[in-house]
Amino acid sequence: MHRLFVALRPPEPVRDVLIDTMEGLDGARWQGDEQLHLTLRFVGEVDSPQANDLADALSEVRAGPFALQVRGVGHFARKGRASALWAAFEPSEGLAILERRVERACRAAGLPPETRKFVPHVTIARLNASSGPIDGWLARHGRLTAPEWPVERFVLYESQLAESGAVYTPVVQYRLVN
Repeated sequence: MHRLFVALRPPEPVRDVLIDTMEGLDGARWQGDEQLHLTLRFVGEVDSPQANDLADALSEVRAGPFALQVRGVGHFARKGRASALWAAFEPSEGLAILERRVERACRAAGLPPETRKFVPHVTIARLNASSGPIDGWLARHGRLTAPEWPVERFVLYESQLAESGAVYTPVVQYRLVN
């Protein structure tokens, strides 16, 4: 079985800005540089034939390059408790088009439709019950910006769970062309 997701990998200048925010919150599990990505579609576990079908379907995605801009931070909550901190993005028509086309490719490969609303973000930290209050961190980084990110490709990744955290391996990169 293969645990897959489709994502964008920020360039080093953007990752450097995100890494610089990773402090000042007790109990946060900060993401490593190699884990920083913007998920277009989480696939989950699939067998090899379906993984191959997905890779083929993604090769048919046509979308042009576009730019992304980090703009602020946010958090996800589960059962009333913050569970993750993330960097937000300015709205992007190019990103919205790409996400819809990736979703269409996933369905063409036989995957069930995604039911969660697409919230473009890069996870910075995972939180649990022992994590400190997030209000100060959110206030300090609320106006976060990073260099504009020229998006020219998207990637199919395989995720392998390990005791030290998930390890993400690029499987196929797809170029965006007009």
